[in-house]
Amino acid sequence: MRELRFLGSARWVGFAVFVVALSAVCIQLGIWQFHKLDDRQVRNELVREHLDTAPVPLDEVVPVGEDVEPGQEWTVVTVSGTYDVKREVTVKFVNRDGRPGIDVLTPLVLDDGTAVLVDRGFVETQRTNVRPDVLPEPPGGGVEVTGWLRVDSTAGSQATHVDEGQVRAISSRGLADHVPYDLRSGYVNLQEQTPSSDGLEAEPRPDLGQGPHFFYGLQWWFFAALAIVGYGWFARAERQERRTTAARASRAAAARTDADREVTPAR
Repeated sequence: MRELRFLGSARWVGFAVFVVALSAVCIQLGIWQFHKLDDRQVRNELVREHLDTAPVPLDEVVPVGEDVEPGQEWTVVTVSGTYDVKREVTVKFVNRDGRPGIDVLTPLVLDDGTAVLVDRGFVETQRTNVRPDVLPEPPGGGVEVTGWLRVDSTAGSQATHVDEGQVRAISSRGLADHVPYDLRSGYVNLQEQTPSSDGLEAEPRPDLGQGPHFFYGLQWWFFAALAIVGYGWFARAERQERRTTAARASRAAAARTDADREVTPAR
């Protein structure tokens, strides 16, 4: 135990406190990542259930005046109306499989006078801040749309308000001042349409993998273990260094004693 007395010095006590704090933070970050994994798995299961369910009319899921709840997202809905191309906007800086482009967002005016935003799909463009002059047009007259119900983006007003016919994120609240009618909450990712139209790529199925959270959690716990092991390693190295120093001092003292004996005349 004498060899470990140095652990009680101010330097080593401070080092120990730092290691404990660092390990605690890393452990908590690991737990947080595993909680995110649990949330993602619950979300994935909900999405699977919605995507495997037959389409239902929009009004049965979200009546007029009600908001789309997170638990309703990805429900397959059907809705009929007429596209208002004059109020069409584009979602800029969209990427699809590494390709730059835009999403085309068009209000669909319903029979009751309200409208729902329909993300009609993706078109590849150059990576610029300028809206294309020509966009694929939707069918004229009445259409029936089937797609995934989505919640409004929580991005700030700068991202969701229309600027030169473009937005960065989709929100019915952000586009409320852009149209002369009431917008339904959320929007619809178009998957099928009657009559059909060409030129746009429909939104792909969402990624239902577990993501990196499991490995991130293990990584944080590894860092916690590494900090503790590192403390032990440095303590062992210091003890070994002290042993070596003490042994050298002992040998030097013994050598001096022998030398003194040699030069001292016998009586």
